[in-house]
Amino acid sequence: MAKKSSARKQVSKQGSPSRAASGAGARAKKPSAAKATPAAAKSTAKTPSSRNASPEVQIRRLDKDIVELVNRRSAMTLKLLQQEAVPKEALFDPHADDELWEKLKELNKGPMPDSTLRAIFREILSATKQQVKRQRVAYLGPLYSFTHFAALERFGSHADLVAVNTIASVFEEVNRGHTEFGIVPIENSTDGRVVDTLDMFQRLPLKICGELQIAVHHNLLSRSPRSEINEVYSKPQALSQCRDWLSRNMPQADLIEVTSTSTAAQLARDKPGAGAVASRQAAVQYDLEIVADNIEDNPNNVTRFAVIGDVETKPSGHDRTSILLQIPHAPGALSDALNAFKVNRVNLTWIESFPLRGPESGYLFFLDFEGHEKDAKIKKTLAALQKKAVALRILGSYPRSEPLDG
Repeated sequence: MAKKSSARKQVSKQGSPSRAASGAGARAKKPSAAKATPAAAKSTAKTPSSRNASPEVQIRRLDKDIVELVNRRSAMTLKLLQQEAVPKEALFDPHADDELWEKLKELNKGPMPDSTLRAIFREILSATKQQVKRQRVAYLGPLYSFTHFAALERFGSHADLVAVNTIASVFEEVNRGHTEFGIVPIENSTDGRVVDTLDMFQRLPLKICGELQIAVHHNLLSRSPRSEINEVYSKPQALSQCRDWLSRNMPQADLIEVTSTSTAAQLARDKPGAGAVASRQAAVQYDLEIVADNIEDNPNNVTRFAVIGDVETKPSGHDRTSILLQIPHAPGALSDALNAFKVNRVNLTWIESFPLRGPESGYLFFLDFEGHEKDAKIKKTLAALQKKAVALRILGSYPRSEPLDG
């Protein structure tokens, strides 16, 4: 990526940020008719040779144009960030990111996959944002885990991504100010809730400021032929999500739980007759063969990840709100409280219960529902819940995401 000084040079060549971004700046600097004739003639003279140039020559010209455009795009982004009243707050804007991904899908006519274009632009944005402030993000490691993939999807590789060993450690890193954000799994479409994540929201006063949904595809990796694999390693959740396939296709293999899919891949690399259930990225990193791909029992296996921190996001019109709710431990109390969603026509999408900590009897409820806490009908719903609650805590309102292919 170009240096900051180079990016500024590009800005100065293109005029004001808004005009350059729309192409107006380039038109405003067009030479006069008297001076344009030689340039136009030169351009006309180049056209036939450009069409007849060899692929190698055309690629060199395209590379030159791409490098210039990438640096111009970075420079315009930096200019816009610096114009914000609080540039650091503008660095985390999941709604703007998601809008860009949708726009790229509309513009893309192929053959380049949408995911590849998204990765290219994500890295441009990631590198540019670090010129304003370097973002530190804790995630449930190790490298090449699905949570690592989620961190890369949201923040890019230029952010300072910090791998930790447990979900509790992710929360602690953010709570102590060692990182600005954390990424943790919160729900899986096959296995349901991630208990450790929901439990930590009871313990620490952190907010959910964003989410990602990743389509999780598991693969059987090994350096041995399938018939010679007698042990299959992975973390409990991955083995659970592939239990039917493994029982049908690997009846001779012992299923052995380890701390992560990355650890499983290392064992498959180093131990003859060992296999691992892990991602394609792990296969590349640990030089393993994909013995069988997409072995998850549910083809729509999706994990939702929460971005935790203390940033409040603005309404996007396509939001989700999460709360913790404690109500009286009495017959009908939950039904009475939930009636607020029906009355205000709010779609409740998820509810989980946990026993209260300590000697007190009763339950704490984790709720997700559509809408933003600043929306009028959500304000009414929260007010009605508050009247029925012993305690109510808003964990955050944030843009809803669509599943991305992992």
